[in-house]
Amino acid sequence: MSAAPSQFPPPVDSAKEFAGPPTDAEDERIEVGVAIVGGGQAGLACAIRLLQLLEDDPELTESLGEVPVAVIEKGRVAGAHQLSGGVMNPSAIRELLPDDDSWPHYGEVKRETVYFMLNRKRAVPLKPTPPPFKNHGNYVVSVAEVNRWLGEKAEEMGAYVLTETVGAKLLVDDDKVVGVRTGDKGRDKQGGEKGNFEPGSDVIAKATVLAEGNWGHLTGAALKVLDLAPKDPQVWALGVKEVWEVEKPFEKIVHTLGWPLRASGKWKEFGGSWIYGMNRDGETPKVSIGFVTGLDYTDARFSVHDVLQEFKLHPLVKKILEGGKRTAWGAKAIPEGGYWAMPTLHAPGMVIAGDAGGMVNVPKLKGIHYAIESGRLAAETIYKQLKAGSSDFSAYEKDIYASEMGKELYESRNMKQPFARGLIVGGAITNAMVVTKGRFPGGHWATHRDSESPLKLGTGREKRYPKPDGKYTFDKLSGVFLTGNATRDDAPSHIRIQQRVPREVGEGWAWMCPAGVYEVPEDAPEEGMIDLIVNPSNCVQCGAITAKGGRLTPPEGGDGPVYQIT
Repeated sequence: MSAAPSQFPPPVDSAKEFAGPPTDAEDERIEVGVAIVGGGQAGLACAIRLLQLLEDDPELTESLGEVPVAVIEKGRVAGAHQLSGGVMNPSAIRELLPDDDSWPHYGEVKRETVYFMLNRKRAVPLKPTPPPFKNHGNYVVSVAEVNRWLGEKAEEMGAYVLTETVGAKLLVDDDKVVGVRTGDKGRDKQGGEKGNFEPGSDVIAKATVLAEGNWGHLTGAALKVLDLAPKDPQVWALGVKEVWEVEKPFEKIVHTLGWPLRASGKWKEFGGSWIYGMNRDGETPKVSIGFVTGLDYTDARFSVHDVLQEFKLHPLVKKILEGGKRTAWGAKAIPEGGYWAMPTLHAPGMVIAGDAGGMVNVPKLKGIHYAIESGRLAAETIYKQLKAGSSDFSAYEKDIYASEMGKELYESRNMKQPFARGLIVGGAITNAMVVTKGRFPGGHWATHRDSESPLKLGTGREKRYPKPDGKYTFDKLSGVFLTGNATRDDAPSHIRIQQRVPREVGEGWAWMCPAGVYEVPEDAPEEGMIDLIVNPSNCVQCGAITAKGGRLTPPEGGDGPVYQIT
């Protein structure tokens, strides 16, 4: 038996719930010049570049009002929800801040190895290093640290960074985006008003930037309401990451392919691992380790978190971690649809930047500098158009596709799709694409929604996962504890799913979720429909459920993880 999650869509209507005209009285609205939704790399780079341009233009600055640039960030601090493998191309941050090289990092990549993992004991280095994995000149970073640094720079320059604030509704008037409405605070589980209730507000702006990251609900609403949908649907991967303090510095970066994933195309287990040394003078040496897998897999009991635990027991990996201590954990979905899944990036009064626009180079495993670059380009278009008295930001999209980023995304436009044929065949096709810069095989290889992959039970995949030993392997909830997640138990649920679903779908969500949000009841029938248990306070807002058939909606501002070094 099998069932596709897409057959059980979540009870949500983005166009009706998350977009509409302003509702506050005019004298109660908050007016800003530019409203940026999302305090990640894209949003903060946009704020910084705008303020650089406004510094020499007092006339335009004055016309934007008391708050020329506002950044609306749902996390407790800028960077609280930021997680990445963490090797950054420094070109974009140096372009943004050419006179300031003080951004935090853990050293330049000097040595790298790619291994093909044959089985649970053997690994073979791939020589020469496959082109997508060459990282000389890039830097190992904690994206949460880089993000906090960018937040401090933005505030120093005059940006109003509104943390613990959700952009809950896109304000659209006569097909023009005029701002966002922030989310309510202090509602109980049923949506009623608690004693500390604070209603949201309409934030009216001359320009709105959607830089929400990988599962932005306002971006989703904009795609429907403003007809911005891409040629192909977005597809995703899920990455689960740990940071370890280790006894001696690990002086290189490692990527792996193969085991513990199964090579057969029928399972669609596409992905791999990273191991990056994080070394900084005066600090205990650390290692960043994680596993990423595409979310179109078909085994209901596949779990990226548990695959990572299994991976750490390989002799190659275990030796690196020996004597060490796990100090951080996290999870995040990654847009992998590439060029064909990028939406229209502009509408009257609005642009979309960074991961919200699908700007990730899948074969090169790079997205941080794309986010920064897109934020900078968005700021430059917005500045020019506001100065001209216009809300037409279409030049931004042209600049994106004309940039080095746009060229690279086009060259890698068909990189993810061939792996549906299995690791070996997919790898061969992808290498041909890399060598020919996308010319062979060319054309348009379509993507298909992850939630359309039917999920099957009974493969026995789960029997391979190791039991937590508290030394090398750990359960999901111990990881959630390390994130600093403190979501209220009595807050309204921000997760929308159909809770009565076939067992295949229910188990698929339960095994997929790295934070233990979904549970199959012990007395649930072995076949047929089950009633799933949902624990929304565990959620680290990774976004995987949105890819796999459910939907995250706006949580209360300040909920979720508080990542430090992920």
